[in-house]
Formats: sequence, C-alpha cells, structure tokens
Amino acid sequence: MSPRWILAIAACWTQLACAAAPADASHAFDFDIGTWRTHSSRLMHPLSGKSDWRDMDGITTVRPLWGGRGNLAEYKADGPAGAVELLALRLFDPVSNQWTIHFAVPGKGELATPGIGGVHDGRIEFYDQESFNGRQILLRFSIWSISPDTARSEQAFSADGGKTWETNWINRYTRM
Repeated sequence: MSPRWILAIAACWTQLACAAAPADASHAFDFDIGTWRTHSSRLMHPLSGKSDWRDMDGITTVRPLWGGRGNLAEYKADGPAGAVELLALRLFDPVSNQWTIHFAVPGKGELATPGIGGVHDGRIEFYDQESFNGRQILLRFSIWSISPDTARSEQAFSADGGKTWETNWINRYTRM
C-alpha cells in the first residue's frame, strides 16, 4: 500500500475516531436489528462517467451477535439488472471503540476487505481501500437518516484519495 493511500485512509479514520461519539459505541446498530423493506438504486458502471442507474426492491434482515457487539445483515433483492444477494458482517472493537464491516457475495465465498469506522454526527461511516477495475480506490459506506422505522445508506468510491466521491449504491430502508 502506498504512503498516499495510508495517509488518505488514516485521515478518514482520524475524523471518525476524534468525533464526539458515545462513550460506548457498541450499540450503534441496535436500531438496525429486524427486517427492512429495501429500495436500492445502483450505478451500473461506477467511475466510468456513465450514469446508468438501476432500481431494485428487496428485503434486508439484520440479526444481533454477541449481545449487540456484532450483527449480520442479509440483503436479497431483484430488479431489471438481476438478483443480488449480499451479507454484511459488522463487528465492534471495544479497544478502538470502532466497528468493522465485512461484505460477502455468494459467488466468491469469502469476506471482502473490511471497512473500518464508527459514529460521526449522527452518521455511521466506514472506509477502506480496494482494487476496482485495476486501480486502487477508497470506498466509503455510510448509514444515516436513522429513525425507528427508516434509514438510508450509500456506497461511494473515490479514485483521487478522498478529494471527491462518486455515489454508486443508495439504499432506503423501511421497517417491516
């Protein structure tokens, strides 16, 4: 990993770690436990300059693990671009007071590079570095607009070290 990427990721993590967060962020996902109707919009070709968005509807089910210090979210949706299944394993680290998020898809049978993050001004944000179409990018996954019955999340990529972000996946959740 180049020093530039390390600095970019460290800057993102530092913003999260230094933010006014609850003394114990282990309950940041308590709101999320249960079943949600999910409307998703997906940019089909991220970082290409194209704006071909596809919508799909599905269900997200979130189960608690380890007394709330972890959870497993299962997402299943279908739309014009086909069926999508994802797992998100979120784990709390009491030493750093931060969360990790690990995504998996059925075709790979492995967990992706984890995002690391936490709570900042009412948003839950995760950051990681990944390879996408042969180049290194930053990935940001955010959850906000949290209420007892609704929430929103989005994924965005940055190809310039976090200076600009292109949103490529938007989810709107309504509790069932």
